[in-house]
Amino acid sequence: MMSIDERQRAIATRFPTWTPKTLHGAFDDAVTTWPNRDFLVTDARTWTYAEMADWSRRIAAGLVALGVRPGENVAMILANHPEFVALKLAIARVGAVAVPINILNRRDELFYLLEQSDAVLLVTMDRFRDNDYLRALDDIAPGWERQGGGGTLPKLRSIVVFGTVSQASHATAINFDELDRDDADGADCKLPVVEAEATCDIVYTSGTTGSPKGVLLTHDMLTRTAFGSAWARAFEDGRRIVFSLPMYHVFGYVEGLLAVPFVGGAIIPRLRFDAIDTLRSIERHRASDALLIPTMTLAVLDAAREDAYDLSSWHSALASGGRAPERLWSSLRDELGVEEITTGYGMTETTASTTVTRPDDHFERLLTTNGRQRDVGVAGDPASRQRLVTYRVIDPSTGAVLPCGEAGELVAQGMGVTRGYYKKPRETAAAFTQDGWLRTGDLGRIDSDGYITLLGRTKESYRCGGELVLPSEIEDLLTSNAEVEQAHVVPIPDERMGEVGAAFIVVRQDAVVDAQALQRFVMERLARFKVPRHFWIVDAATIPVTASGRARKFLLVEQARSLLEEAR
Repeated sequence: MMSIDERQRAIATRFPTWTPKTLHGAFDDAVTTWPNRDFLVTDARTWTYAEMADWSRRIAAGLVALGVRPGENVAMILANHPEFVALKLAIARVGAVAVPINILNRRDELFYLLEQSDAVLLVTMDRFRDNDYLRALDDIAPGWERQGGGGTLPKLRSIVVFGTVSQASHATAINFDELDRDDADGADCKLPVVEAEATCDIVYTSGTTGSPKGVLLTHDMLTRTAFGSAWARAFEDGRRIVFSLPMYHVFGYVEGLLAVPFVGGAIIPRLRFDAIDTLRSIERHRASDALLIPTMTLAVLDAAREDAYDLSSWHSALASGGRAPERLWSSLRDELGVEEITTGYGMTETTASTTVTRPDDHFERLLTTNGRQRDVGVAGDPASRQRLVTYRVIDPSTGAVLPCGEAGELVAQGMGVTRGYYKKPRETAAAFTQDGWLRTGDLGRIDSDGYITLLGRTKESYRCGGELVLPSEIEDLLTSNAEVEQAHVVPIPDERMGEVGAAFIVVRQDAVVDAQALQRFVMERLARFKVPRHFWIVDAATIPVTASGRARKFLLVEQARSLLEEAR
């Protein structure tokens, strides 16, 4: 295989300059060059670039027939099915805005997102695992099959169902297949001219107020960042990436789906993570790259020790999204033969990863940093060392810029930084410093070579299995229970999940409720990754508080660790 420098020169030869691109425009460029190459690979079948383009145009015609207009918002509740990709491209073609929704969300979360996003159309699976979306819609907007959101969600005109169980269970609803306008030539459907600077996605992330916030991302931000992934990680021609990370998150979406077209590569998306399935997919579909978070990497290593797989095609991995045990990196290299391991850092507000280690970096960089501020080649800003996002460190209390090597809050600025949150002016204003830098809420330092090392967070949020969790959302739910007086949720380290929640509960006097019942209460209402693993019912006097009565959560973390030690 060519060296990293040779691969980057090959990409630069094809893209000597950067022209702002829409999502579908970048894909259609790849179709012109590689129409018959594999683009999307599943166990059942493979779609070429040309086949996916044709499919997305037919669905675009179906969206137009349903009355979707440029600038309107289309919500999606879809797992990593091929239909996600076709619909995503189709939404872009009609100039609408995609609102990808976390498939783990439950009824109340779905209602909030559909209402806050002003979605005019929802395309949803009937169910996924134990999540029954149609039952949730029955509760939210009875009669949705005929009248959309009705009086409850008046802007939601129509709901389309993608059947994962059976077509009969939703026979009266609009079926996803009806969007595929076989009776109309998608290529001849009159579609608008879409500007690269137009909003392409509203991607929701949890915020400091407890309500999810819709991050505004443009076509240009997404395509530049995706190109930057291919450039910074030196994709070879035809790179094939396997991942089970959901495409409704920017990790799988940008680093996988949107990145491979720049080198005529293929994605091998999986519906759910399973370590054995990941290894078999690499073997069967000759994947050369994998997108992983630490919990997945550890499971893949365990599975590979149990059986033999032909992993000769696998040479690269982007392992990011949480705390990684030091042994993870050496095990990937020494046991599985993955030669080019990279890690990085980013957030939805910066489009995707904004730092990454080079594939040929010294091994110590993986152990001690979270990557170098990403040079994205011609897609970057020449005035900012070809970066889309530049970081600096400030004193979190005073806002003063700190010198190289000192620890403080990381702030970000550049072409890859969102302009704000959908219909949340107050939260948007609070997210930026007075001179326009995004406050990440992460503590870190930057060395003289531009490498960032994360040290912690100014916020109380944490990541469980790569998913962002906001304790206040869980606490508010718990205290809505009549038996609960106080609820305090803190993160504790977990080798496989990165972090898990621990809940300290103070119940009303004479309450007839136990920890297991409260855990079930949360499980029925929130996504699984938000459900704390540990629940303890405690006396109010045991909660350490400040002079103003606020819980001192770092002391609760120590208590949680002690309780777990005692239980061993």
